[in-house]
Amino acid sequence: MTDRQQRNPTRGRATRTLRLGRVAAGGAVRWAGDRVDGRGSEEDQRRRRGDRLVATIDSLVDQLATMRGAAMKAGQVLSTVEFPGLDEDQSAHLQGRLASLRDNVPAVGWKEMRKVLADEWGTDPERILGSIDPEPAAAASIGQVYRGRTTDGKDVAVKVQYPGIGEAVESDMRNVRMLAPLLRRLMPGLDVKPVLAELSERIAAECDYELEASSHRLLARFWRGHPFITVPAVDTSLSRRRVLVSEWMDGIDFAAVGREPDPVRDRYAQIVYRFFYGTLRELDLALGDPHPGNYLLCGDGRVAFLDFGMVRKLPHDYLDREAVIFAAIRSGDEAALVSALRELGYLRDGADWDGLLLLEHMRAMSWWLRGDRPLRLSPEDMWRGSEALREQRNTELLQQMRNMTLPPEALLLRRMEGLLFQVAATLRAEASWGALLGELVEGHEPIDELGREHALWLAERRRRR
Repeated sequence: MTDRQQRNPTRGRATRTLRLGRVAAGGAVRWAGDRVDGRGSEEDQRRRRGDRLVATIDSLVDQLATMRGAAMKAGQVLSTVEFPGLDEDQSAHLQGRLASLRDNVPAVGWKEMRKVLADEWGTDPERILGSIDPEPAAAASIGQVYRGRTTDGKDVAVKVQYPGIGEAVESDMRNVRMLAPLLRRLMPGLDVKPVLAELSERIAAECDYELEASSHRLLARFWRGHPFITVPAVDTSLSRRRVLVSEWMDGIDFAAVGREPDPVRDRYAQIVYRFFYGTLRELDLALGDPHPGNYLLCGDGRVAFLDFGMVRKLPHDYLDREAVIFAAIRSGDEAALVSALRELGYLRDGADWDGLLLLEHMRAMSWWLRGDRPLRLSPEDMWRGSEALREQRNTELLQQMRNMTLPPEALLLRRMEGLLFQVAATLRAEASWGALLGELVEGHEPIDELGREHALWLAERRRRR
């Protein structure tokens, strides 16, 4: 692909505004049709409403795929949303289209990216590094990664921000607010304003690589010496606001891991879970981008984790409070479930709640966590949540769901949770998932050798401090 074809996609703010405006306007027209189209049975009308929602999301993805930055990132966050009231084929189509915003990001040409490096370093990149490959090793919504070598012979990953991304964030998030009706349609009852404010803050922080370098260093220090988890070191002397340089990690990517035998895939998936929940429990950090492109299986069996731009510091007791929800679902305690959800802000104040109905719904949605026996997931399981919603469809349940919302501080946690499940299902991984989450979320005893290795390492780390 030529530099002309890979031109900077952040140019033209008026054009970016127009693109999202068209999506919002198109959605409004479709939903107006919703209100007047009373043909056929209730089931026929529901199917047509789903078709209109699918058309709106299709239009949204078409526009966001060309925009990168905050607009694309907002779409990526939506990719883990469950869509109530849709049929399986509609839900699968929407999830696949939104997932494409994570997985199909075209590269920007070297000429423009080289200029960012030169601006940040104050001189030509070739004067700073011994060498750098002009072909990107990876491309994402905020920047691209190149493989380079320092003048003293160390291989490094050079993450470079797209030109203009930081400046486009504020205007992009104003534009994304035009999609508030779409978000309310996707998640009835969602208090859109604080959630969009949270999303804006997280994405703005992600555009500052000096902040990311700080989080990256914290994680690299914490996980240093772990038996099966590694985080590459950051080169602070070369990192800048729009450039982040870290140790290069060799390993096989997610697609290659998917072709490995069952034991390799199972161990890998469990390590991924252990890293993200271990970071949350020990450091109170929710890492909101567990994208499969952000970890590698190394030759020595360790898993290397990369990219820590989307981070949320949570209160020290937050995971323990979430653990009460897990325990209530498992034990069937409807009163404890309603109390925990209300305390964390998932239930709107003043609404009446049918605890039993809510419990049955959440038990159906978390079917894969019930029981402590091993369960091998499959890609088809990603749509089981939508299937549970269809089976439970009734007026009372839908009304209850319209009174539920998403606390802003839980936005990245829910995204992390959803993407981790997608990773495990895509890998067809097997584990005692209920017992594993009991260990990681509720603090139960280790369930297997990996858990015991981690516990020994953690105890030794604490002893040395």
